[in-house]
Amino acid sequence: MTDSLADPHLRFPGAAPEAGTAPRDIVILGSTGSIGTQAVDVVLKNPGRFRVTALAASGGRAELLARQARQLGVRTVAVAREEALPVLREALRAAYGAGEPLPEVLAGPDAATELAASDCHTVLNGITGSIGLAPTLAALEAGRVLALANKESLIVGGPLVRAVARPGQIVPVDSEHSALFQALMGGTRAEVRKLLVTASGGPFRGRSRAQLADVTPEEAMAHPTWDMGPVITINSATLVNKGLEVIEAHLLYDIPFERIQVVVHPQSAVHSMVEFTDGSTLAQCGPPDMRLPIALGLGWPERVPEAGPVFSWTEAMSWDFYPLDTQAFPAVPLACHVGATGGTAPAVFNAANEECVEAFLAGRLPFTGIVDTVAAVVEEHGTPDGTGLTLPDVLAAETWARARARELAARPATAPAEARA
Repeated sequence: MTDSLADPHLRFPGAAPEAGTAPRDIVILGSTGSIGTQAVDVVLKNPGRFRVTALAASGGRAELLARQARQLGVRTVAVAREEALPVLREALRAAYGAGEPLPEVLAGPDAATELAASDCHTVLNGITGSIGLAPTLAALEAGRVLALANKESLIVGGPLVRAVARPGQIVPVDSEHSALFQALMGGTRAEVRKLLVTASGGPFRGRSRAQLADVTPEEAMAHPTWDMGPVITINSATLVNKGLEVIEAHLLYDIPFERIQVVVHPQSAVHSMVEFTDGSTLAQCGPPDMRLPIALGLGWPERVPEAGPVFSWTEAMSWDFYPLDTQAFPAVPLACHVGATGGTAPAVFNAANEECVEAFLAGRLPFTGIVDTVAAVVEEHGTPDGTGLTLPDVLAAETWARARARELAARPATAPAEARA
């Protein structure tokens, strides 16, 4: 696995704590989101193992952020939205009470990036969206262990991440990639035949494309297994999220797209599998609870005892597996095409999707129009040139893709062939 960005056989220097040492210092980015709140839960249950030095969030949930800061005793709190600063300061004063010193407060679009490079052992990047790229690069360049839950930063900036990441520096936190990470410990890279990425199938598993035409945002938000934020939940319903995960698996483990397969598994008990050349398949299983991969990301290379729930093996269970219906859910083959194209194409795919999800939630775009519009933007973008990728390239491609996706999403749904094909 030596060519991989995430190699379970490697240990980043200093990653293993000495027995009896002080708790590991952690920075949590995106602390008020789904990943962040569960990471805080893991830390609070393990005060002797972890110590959070800083928190970053968008700023929309100031009271929660202030409460987290007080519970964890952090040194610094950051919000991306400067207009949220007055509300945050008021929330901090209420949470801490009179006479208690408040943490340092940072605000602005670069605040999370600054914290990512601050003095700590591990940075958990739980930010949603490609805005997590700059903090990812900052953490890697500063020599921090990166517990990566922000798949978009790797997807849109894969070559940039590869250029600065050192062996063993990235530990994946997505449940599927954490599962692959653990299963890959069972063999060498040369022995890997296939990565099998499992998908719950979302709330619309088994429906045809025609049956998806009138899906409402409320229906799409009702995920049968996982409790996630709105963007990730809609991405799971369209299977865009699974397409992004296939690209991420390719980048993390350096396995060609033709050897990465999506398997629909409604129970979400098997989080992913690795098929080896001798015919054996290793699977990582567990209840659908993100605290398990989060704890592994924070504690690696050690496991955190009692991090989450376990199966009751004295009770009957059955697990099902189905092939992916790419006609009803074309996001995965589209993502494979985008990932193989490389360059700025993944950034265009991701940015266009974020805009289309917003349009769908606002009632401006039908459910099937999400992936259709993304495909139209990707096709219009074309094949990137062969020059080296830069951060300005990524940002420019995203800006164009967002604008173009908004234009296409605003067109009447009665003209799909012109607007979204």
